[in-house]
Amino acid sequence: MSTHRNHPFHLVDVSPWPLLGSLSAMTTMVGLIKWFHLYDPTLLFIGFLTTTMIMYQWWRDITREGTYQGHHTLKVTLGLRWGMILFITSEVFFFISFFWGFFHNSLSPSIELGMIWPPKGISPFNPTEIPLLNTLILLTSGLTVTWAHHGLMENNYQQSFQGLLLTVILGIYFTILQGYEYIEAPFTIADSVYGSSFFMATGFHGLHVIIGTTFLLICLLRHMNLHFSSTHHFGFEAAAWYWHFVDVVWLFLYISIYWWGS
Repeated sequence: MSTHRNHPFHLVDVSPWPLLGSLSAMTTMVGLIKWFHLYDPTLLFIGFLTTTMIMYQWWRDITREGTYQGHHTLKVTLGLRWGMILFITSEVFFFISFFWGFFHNSLSPSIELGMIWPPKGISPFNPTEIPLLNTLILLTSGLTVTWAHHGLMENNYQQSFQGLLLTVILGIYFTILQGYEYIEAPFTIADSVYGSSFFMATGFHGLHVIIGTTFLLICLLRHMNLHFSSTHHFGFEAAAWYWHFVDVVWLFLYISIYWWGS
């Protein structure tokens, strides 16, 4: 079969990773339910392990295609850009649904809530303590990832490395603080619609921070292996876009749920 092609597009090879990734994600979710109800985390660990292995191999293949095999032409990169833009747009609407639910209940509390917000018996977080610190952490991480991007544009390897490393550390620090906040929380997800709104919105944001930190960590490892240049680094750009999206969502969460909602 001839490998010659007269077009700039990438026709991907047959890959087992989408199917296996779906099955491992399903295993993880079933394991999570089993852990919740039967207190047995074995299946969850198996799901995590297989998902991690598949992620590694899938990302390895995409890295090979884009970095070593030259499949990510300008046309392909344009398609990837639009794909990332549409993905982030879908994520924006995902979070809009949580804000919609929060404001629907907070602006007009029902009689079951005592017609007050926060409902009686709920002791909300002080917005000037850990939430404010987390806000400063994420804003700082937005600066460091932009600094890393500028370093990449100027072919400054050391600056990009330092900026990316700082961003990853700040992302991990944010996650640790949010975990501590959850452990110390004076209410649970079962405490009226306030608890549900709070933990769903901040919990999903925390999950996005973990995903974004992983995204940037992979970019850091690729940068250390000299995969990026000043003209060919969309993998890093996509991670930076995603991280800025996470920053902006947190600002809305902080202002509406932590500050105004308390």
